[in-house]
Amino acid sequence: MKGVALKQLSETQIRTMTLEEKDRWWLENIYKGNMPQLTLRSALTGMILGGVLSLTNLYVGIKTGWTLGIGITSVILAFAFFKVISRLNFGKELTLLENNAMQSIATSAGYMTAPLISSMAAYMLVTGRVVPMFHTMVWIALLSLLGVLFAFPLKKRVINDEQMPFPEGRAAGIVMDGLHSDSGADGLFKAKILAVGGGLSAFIEVIRNQTVMGALRLKFAAIPQYWDDLLYRSNVIPTIMGTPLKDLTIRFDSSIVMMATGGLMGTKVAGSMLIGAIVNYVFLAPVMISKGIIADLTFKAITMWSLWGGVAMMTTSSLFSFFSKPKILLNSFMGIFNRKNETVDILKDIELPMWVFLVGIPLVGGTTVILGHIYFGIHYGLGLFAIPLVFVFTLIAVNSTGLTSITPGGALAKLTQLTFAVAAPGNITTNIMAAGITGEVSLNASNLLMDIKPGYMLGAKPRQQAIGHVLGIIAGTLVAVPVFYALFGGNVALLVSEKFPMPAANIWIAVSEVLMKGLSFLHPSAQVAVGIGAVLGIAIEIANNRLRGKFPISAMGLGLAFVIQFTDCFAMAVGAGLFWALSRKYAHKENSKGKKIFCDNQETLCAGVIAGGSLIGIVLILLETFVLA
Repeated sequence: MKGVALKQLSETQIRTMTLEEKDRWWLENIYKGNMPQLTLRSALTGMILGGVLSLTNLYVGIKTGWTLGIGITSVILAFAFFKVISRLNFGKELTLLENNAMQSIATSAGYMTAPLISSMAAYMLVTGRVVPMFHTMVWIALLSLLGVLFAFPLKKRVINDEQMPFPEGRAAGIVMDGLHSDSGADGLFKAKILAVGGGLSAFIEVIRNQTVMGALRLKFAAIPQYWDDLLYRSNVIPTIMGTPLKDLTIRFDSSIVMMATGGLMGTKVAGSMLIGAIVNYVFLAPVMISKGIIADLTFKAITMWSLWGGVAMMTTSSLFSFFSKPKILLNSFMGIFNRKNETVDILKDIELPMWVFLVGIPLVGGTTVILGHIYFGIHYGLGLFAIPLVFVFTLIAVNSTGLTSITPGGALAKLTQLTFAVAAPGNITTNIMAAGITGEVSLNASNLLMDIKPGYMLGAKPRQQAIGHVLGIIAGTLVAVPVFYALFGGNVALLVSEKFPMPAANIWIAVSEVLMKGLSFLHPSAQVAVGIGAVLGIAIEIANNRLRGKFPISAMGLGLAFVIQFTDCFAMAVGAGLFWALSRKYAHKENSKGKKIFCDNQETLCAGVIAGGSLIGIVLILLETFVLA
C-alpha cells in the first residue's frame, strides 16, 4: 500500500488550461486505474461506520440543530481498524482508494439525519400526527438519491474545471494520503504532523469540556470554551450600543478546529467572511436591536433579520457565476448525443454516464412529486415547481460548500419557504415539506461533491463513489430512521420536550408561521438588505471574472457571514491569516523545519487538527450523553 505525494494544478494552470487539458492531466498524473476501490469490505465498513455515526448526528441534531461532518473521522477509524486486523494476521489493510470509497458511504449515511431533525419533525409538530416510519424512510431516501442525481452534472464544473477546494473533502484526501503513505521519511514526517496536529486539537477539546474535566476532578485545569468568558466572570461586560458582545456572537473560541478550517479555506474566502461578520454583527445587528427591529438578543433572532441580505448575495453570485460559464454544463448534457466528428469526453468510461441523470432526475423527481402529494398533501403543481427549484438551490449550496465546506442549508430552506409562501399562501405543511425537498437535496448534492473531491485528488473512479453514496443512503435510512422512531414512539409531544428540544424544527415552524402572514412580515430594512445583497453578489462576480479570480473579495464568503456566528467567521479568518503569515515567513528558508511544516505540509497539519478535534468531539459527546449524564 503506497501513498504518493499529492499533485495538483497551480492557480495559473487552473485559470488558463481548458477542461479537456485538465482532464487529460488528471488521467495521466493522478488516476490510479484499477486499484481496488468499492470492494465488499469497504462497502460493509462504510455502511456500519456510517450507521453508527448517523446516530451520533441524530442525537447532536436533536440537541443543537447541527449535524457533524464525519468524513475524516470515518477515514481514521477504518484505517486504524484494518491496521490492527492486519497486524493480527486476520486480513489486509485497506487500500487508499478502498478507504476513500468507505468514507463516501459513511459520510452519506451520517448526513441522512438532517430532515429528521428539521422538516420531518416540524411537519409532525405542526400536524400533530406521526408520519408512518416506512413513509419517512422512502421519502428521505428519495430526496438523498435526487441529491446524487443533481450533483454529478455539476462535478465537471466545480471539481474538474474550477478545482474548488472543498476544504473538508480536501482534508480527508490529505489525511488518507498521509495515513496510507509508507514512502520513507516523508511519509513518516506527514504522519507525525497529522498526529501532533490531531493530538493538540484533541487535548484542547478535552480541557475545554467542563463536564469531562469535572468528572476527572481536574476542573481547576479546564480552560473556558470561549476566552471572553474570563471577562464576563470578572463582571466586565463589553457592549456595542448597549448590546453585550456575547449576545451578538462576538466571541473568541478556544477550539482550534475552525482555525484549521480557515487554513484550508484560504485568505480570500476567510477574509471575506470576517468582513461580512464585522458588517453584520458589529454594525448592522446592534443598530437593528437598538431600533427594536431585532427584538430578542439571540443568534436566532439576529439571523431571522440578517439572512435575507446574505442569502440574496449568495443567490445572485452563484447564479451569475454559473450562467457566465454555461458551456461546461451544456457540453456535459450534449455529450450523450456525441457523434464521430464531435469531441469525445476522455473520462466517459469512469464518470457517471449522462443518461443516468437524464433518466434518473425525471424518474426520481416524478416519484417524489407523487409521494409528496400522497404522504404530505403537496399539490402536484407545487411539487413539480419544487424540482427545477432544487437545481437553483443545489447550485448555491455546492458553490458555498466548494469554497468553505459550509452548506447554508438553513438559510436556503428559509428562502425556499419564502418562495412557497408566495406560491401556496396559508399552507404551512406545504411550506415546510416543499422547503424540505430543496434543503435535503442540496445538502446531499453538496455532500456528494465533498466526498468526490478526495477521490479526484487520489485518482479514484467517480462512478464508484456515486454507487457508494447510494449505499450510504441505504445504511442511514435503515439505522437512523428506526432509532428516531424508537426515541419518540407515537408521542409527538416528546419532540419539544426538555430532553429533546429540536431547535432546527422549531426554527422551521417559526419561519413558516411568520411567512403565512404574508410578505408584509419582512421589515423594510430587510427588503433593502435583499436589494443591496443581490446587487453586491453580481458586482463581485463581475469583478472576479474581469480580474480572472484575483478580486480580493468572495461574494459567497461575504454572504455566508450573515447566516453563521461571528465567532466561527473570526476563527476561520485568524486561521487563514496565521497560516498565510507562517508560509510567508518560511517560504524562502530551504530545508528548515518551519518550511516543511507550514509550507510543504500546511494542509496536512490543518487536516490533522480537524481530524483530532472531530474524533475527540464525538467521544466527548458520547461520554456526556451516556456516561456523565
